[in-house]
Amino acid sequence: MQDYFEAFTNGFLGTTQWTWKSILFEVPWYTNYFWGLIVISLLVWGLEILFPWRKEQAIFRKDFWLDGFYMFFNFFIFAIVISGVYKVLELLLGNIGVTAKSLAIIDFSNWPTWSQLLVFFILLDFVQWFTHVLLHKFSVLWQFHQVHHSVKEMGFAAHLRYHWMENIFYKPLKTFGVMILGGFEPEQAYIVHFAAIAIGHLNHANIKLTYGPLKYIFNNPVMHLYHHSYVLPKGKFGVNFGISLSLWDYIFGTHYIPESGGKIKLGYPGDEALPKSFWGQLVYGFKKPKR
Repeated sequence: MQDYFEAFTNGFLGTTQWTWKSILFEVPWYTNYFWGLIVISLLVWGLEILFPWRKEQAIFRKDFWLDGFYMFFNFFIFAIVISGVYKVLELLLGNIGVTAKSLAIIDFSNWPTWSQLLVFFILLDFVQWFTHVLLHKFSVLWQFHQVHHSVKEMGFAAHLRYHWMENIFYKPLKTFGVMILGGFEPEQAYIVHFAAIAIGHLNHANIKLTYGPLKYIFNNPVMHLYHHSYVLPKGKFGVNFGISLSLWDYIFGTHYIPESGGKIKLGYPGDEALPKSFWGQLVYGFKKPKR
């Protein structure tokens, strides 16, 4: 029991100290996700201001500050709180013989750097796409994902407005994906993480981008807007589930882009029941599920 307590404490304190050092610029710049998030956010927000897609939308759009708080809560505050739990689970699994090496299918640590990053990026994105589909398909999961779909005006910060339980759903599957690769995370993985933040911000931004022919590979604001559409195609529980890549939606037939005007209603039927405050949304999802 002492080992588990120490694992929890070390995980919690370690993440807290790293975050504080990041704020003070005491970590390498390429691992400073705190200021990296701020810089990327300001750049994408600047693009929204200079090249707005929906010109009637205010610079400080509806729920701008709520979404801004969600960015830091989900990316840092909750990460600190839950880090100790993950360390305990890691120790528990190790004690029963479940390790990265025991689950490894391939070991690509000796591959060229560019191929390591590519495989790492593609695998994690597919895991997230699959998890995203599950969040829409099953009512018990959809209850939590409704927080993200309560966005009524799209902007970069909407990227990280999601219920804290989604961290619980995504993290184990992403960890499992890394373990399949021998538990190996490329030394330059910060490139993948920053790229994912930038793409996610752009997908939710008030900017009209499709990337031309590359739209069949990369997710984009036009495609993702329809993921947030209030009205879905008949018989569909969701469309355009892509996170960074649109590739999976085209492969599995979940893509849907009827037009690119951008003037559609966002949300979902019944979204008026969702609490408007952060604290109300924090506990939302634990009541009886309702589609």
